[in-house]
Amino acid sequence: GSFQMKFFNFIKKEQFPPGPSIKVPNFFGFQRCLYIPGYMIRYRDLRKIHRAALSGKVAKVQHLLLLGKNRVNDLDKKKRTCLHLACVTGHSELVTLLVERKCELDLLDKDSRTPLMKAVQCQQEECATILLEHGADPNIGDSNNSALHYVAYFDNIDIAAKLLHYKADIEAKNKVEINNLI
Repeated sequence: GSFQMKFFNFIKKEQFPPGPSIKVPNFFGFQRCLYIPGYMIRYRDLRKIHRAALSGKVAKVQHLLLLGKNRVNDLDKKKRTCLHLACVTGHSELVTLLVERKCELDLLDKDSRTPLMKAVQCQQEECATILLEHGADPNIGDSNNSALHYVAYFDNIDIAAKLLHYKADIEAKNKVEINNLI
């Protein structure tokens, strides 16, 4: 009854940009989740530093790094770094901090996507620009698409121009339709 209705209403939500925090049913009751294109973020999957990164709390992330409680490339349970999370939420100041702290720019999450791919997918142009300026590889792709394919889907000429300026392969072929990935 009510449980099924709430669950199916949740599945239908497709929001761009990131949607609000919502509660989703699980076996033990409800858990807090945040839907961001390509990510279903369950707060229990995140460590303290990842929660701070998701919220764009630059000072908190810096504090945790200085205390040595976390390292800049620590992964959450879904293989996401703070850089992945900062990029999808558009926290460019945090992206700058992480880059200055020598984070790895091209680490892959569980879907084989880099922070640059996630920034492009979420149309976070400033974050994408910072990554490209610091040497992020625009030609790394998941098993199907590169960052340029995501740009084509969203028809974002500015990000496309930046990717091409930083030597994105305009001839790269995708393996499946991008509609199946978003």
